[in-house]
Amino acid sequence: MTSKPRQTTESRQAEIIATMVRLSAAHSPADITTTDIANAMSVTQGALFRHFPNKEAIRLGVIDWIEAQLLGELNRASREAPDALAALEAMFMAHVAFAEVYPGAPRLIFGELQQPDASPVKQRVQQLMQRYRALLSTTLATAAEAGLVRRDLDGDSAAALFLGGIQGLVIQAMLGGAATPIQPMAAGVFRLYRDAIKEVA
Repeated sequence: MTSKPRQTTESRQAEIIATMVRLSAAHSPADITTTDIANAMSVTQGALFRHFPNKEAIRLGVIDWIEAQLLGELNRASREAPDALAALEAMFMAHVAFAEVYPGAPRLIFGELQQPDASPVKQRVQQLMQRYRALLSTTLATAAEAGLVRRDLDGDSAAALFLGGIQGLVIQAMLGGAATPIQPMAAGVFRLYRDAIKEVA
């Protein structure tokens, strides 16, 4: 009888992270224990701790994964768009699609930002949001220079409204349950956003 090949640390870490994200879609991330993760993977807690020293390290790994996946999608969407205004729409829809595929991801982000203490995980989430805002600010500035949006546009407010629109859609999905599609609503929400920032002819 041949034994099953042992997974590498990298592949096992990826599986642990994916399990944490999946569990977060149905449970409060703060309440998910290493026992819950181990049980969902049909392994022991000791097996988890061979790849991550503690739960905080798992949570940090999850945020690193979210940043790599989400910002990767946003940058790809931006690069493929014909202009900066189209890039904003592509980024908006890419973020919404990401939230639909991985509903646990926004719950993890919101949950960490609501924590009262400045933990390493919360600080890591704040860094992620700063990078996201920097990408938005650059895109909005490019759109303004091209005359695609109002030149007197307040970039910080426009970025906040962009993120707030996505957050509102995610909350709607949470209220409606996992089966609630948000991409159809997202198109309408972005049209309202675009009309608010677009240069008036």
